Amino acid sequence: MKQITAYLHRFPLELVFWIGSLIAILTMEPHAESHLSLCPLNQLGFEWCPGCGLGRSMNLLAHGDFQASWSMHPLGMVAFVVIFHRIWNLIKNLKTTHNYG
Repeated sequence: MKQITAYLHRFPLELVFWIGSLIAILTMEPHAESHLSLCPLNQLGFEWCPGCGLGRSMNLLAHGDFQASWSMHPLGMVAFVVIFHRIWNLIKNLKTTHNYG
């Protein structure tokens, strides 16, 4: 049991989360009428949210549609850079320390 616990503590959960989120963003259809929304403000019935459209903006950016990406959410490019930078740092940390954390 201690071996399993030790393995789970070394497991790069954050890295898996960020890579999974990028895969989800790249596989969604940005122009679909309805989409799954995890936004708490949207779930509460608010019309406006500062983060809504960010994932669709990142999807459009990945497909090379820069103008539509900018009009969907101007911070899509910044979010892409931040997520890739975090993934890069996590992988570098895994390679240099041979563990997570």
